[in-house]
Amino acid sequence: MSKDLGKNYIDHSDKISALGDKPRKFVDGLVPIAASTAIAIFVGVGTLAFSLPQVAQAQNANYGVEITPKWNDKGELLQPTEFRALWVYLGSPFTPNALNNGKAGFPEYHNVYVQPSAFKEFRKSGKWPEGTMMLKELQLVDQPKGDEADGSRYEVSGRGYFPGAVNGMDVAVKDSSRFSETKNWGYFNFGHHAPPYAKSAAAAPAAACAQCHIDNAGEDMVFDKFYKPILTPLPLPE
Repeated sequence: MSKDLGKNYIDHSDKISALGDKPRKFVDGLVPIAASTAIAIFVGVGTLAFSLPQVAQAQNANYGVEITPKWNDKGELLQPTEFRALWVYLGSPFTPNALNNGKAGFPEYHNVYVQPSAFKEFRKSGKWPEGTMMLKELQLVDQPKGDEADGSRYEVSGRGYFPGAVNGMDVAVKDSSRFSETKNWGYFNFGHHAPPYAKSAAAAPAAACAQCHIDNAGEDMVFDKFYKPILTPLPLPE
């Protein structure tokens, strides 16, 4: 930092960085902080100034997952990140417009991902833990009109439907403290359009998503039958 701050400036940056991300005891009177927390301390004549990030709404301490839902101070879900690289892919249900008279309710591929620890817990117990996020990224058909009347077309592998551009994100979160009225799950729409998607999203009304899951999904509000082949451990050769 600049030495223009005057002779009363004390540089504790070496001590702060040494604290790391874990709680530690006080060091030379310093308050323990995480290395990732932005903090600037200026000691002048009777002046102590802090620059801290805005505090988000309190997180649920009962989450049983390593990648937890994050909420802002409005109670909106923050967009999950790095799901393509770090989460488990469950499958891609697909009901194209061409097979539904051009009026499919969900005409895109639904590429579904879930956190690794939620995936492992479901395999172990058959239950989705608190904090589970089922993330659905929408992906359009590459050529909606296709070559045939049913919208299919041809590639070297044969006749079929082939994925194109991504076009939206929806997330379901299991949190019984927030969504007890909709059987412990909340549903969030981050936009049905090309990226970038919304930074945050408010919970959708029950009639928009939750009611369909209540009426049609499995025991825990998830259409598990679509993901059973991947949720089931792969048999290994003897």
